[in-house]
Amino acid sequence: MSPTLAVRSYGDRAVLVETDESFVLPVARALLALDGVSEVVPAARTVLARIDPARLTQVTITRALRRASADDAVDQWDDPVLIEVTYDGPDLGLVAADAGCSPAEVIQRHSAPTYTVAFCGFSPGFAYLTGLHPSLVQPRLATPRARVPAGAVAIAAGYTAAYPQSSPGGWRLLGRTDAALWDTARVSPSLLRPGDRVRFVSA
Repeated sequence: MSPTLAVRSYGDRAVLVETDESFVLPVARALLALDGVSEVVPAARTVLARIDPARLTQVTITRALRRASADDAVDQWDDPVLIEVTYDGPDLGLVAADAGCSPAEVIQRHSAPTYTVAFCGFSPGFAYLTGLHPSLVQPRLATPRARVPAGAVAIAAGYTAAYPQSSPGGWRLLGRTDAALWDTARVSPSLLRPGDRVRFVSA
C-alpha cells in the first residue's frame, strides 16, 4: 500500500511533507538527494525541507518523493551507537507490572533491539527512538515529574529516549546513562541524529 504523501508550501523557501510514520526517513533521504534542498528536519509524521525555489517546486518534489519507497528507509547504516545503561530507574517495577513480566525481563526486552532515531525534538539532543518491544509500549505517567535528571533512559508510547539535560518529563524511567547526548564542544553537538541506529547495553 502506498504511503500517505502531501507536499505543502511552508513560506517561500521551504516545504512541509506530511506522510506516514514509517515513511519519514525515506522521505528525508529522498529530499536530501534533490539538488536544491539544503536542510531537512524530520518529525513524527512530517519532514520540513529548506529549498531553493529557483530549482525546485512542489510539483517536482512530489514527483521525486512518489518514486521513493518505504524499502529505502534502511540502506547500509553505520554501526549502531552503543549507549551503556544502568537499569535502576524508579519506574522499572511499574513497567514490569504493566508488561506482565519481571524487571529483569524488562531490561532484556529494552536492551535487545537495535533502535532507529526517528526524529529529534523536545529539547536539544533529545532523540525519539523507534523499535520498542510491544510489551514496553506504555503510556506516560499520569503526573509528570517536575525534574527528570540528565541521562535518564525512559519509555513513553512507542518510543524510548535518553534525556540530554535535566528537565520536567512524564516518561517512565528505566535507568540512566553517562553518555554525553548533547555537547556543544563537538562539531555535531547531538550524539544521535535522525536515521542513526542505537543499541542500549546493560551496565
